[in-house]
Amino acid sequence: MDDDKPVLDQVTDAGSSAATATAEAAKTVAKKVKKTARKAKKTVKKAVTKAAPKKKAKKAKKAGKKAGKKSSAKKSAKKAVKKTAKKAAKKTTKKKKKARKSKR
Repeated sequence: MDDDKPVLDQVTDAGSSAATATAEAAKTVAKKVKKTARKAKKTVKKAVTKAAPKKKAKKAKKAGKKAGKKSSAKKSAKKAVKKTAKKAAKKTTKKKKKARKSKR
């Protein structure tokens, strides 16, 4: 501290220098944020242009899934037929077992 200057002047000088320093820091931060925002915007644009062909592929997959649903209906019909066949087989085996027991 300077002994020649009054304390009040020294405090005001320190306050103003701190204020200018914070203002400069805020400006640099704002610049960096803007720069990163621009970079992010560019990468998003690149990603969108690359993703556009993928969207077409997704549509094709969706169509494939719809076709798969139709085949799943066929599968469920086949399963139903198998289940009824199994149930019928179980019933006949039960009847046979009962007949054997009754013979004993």
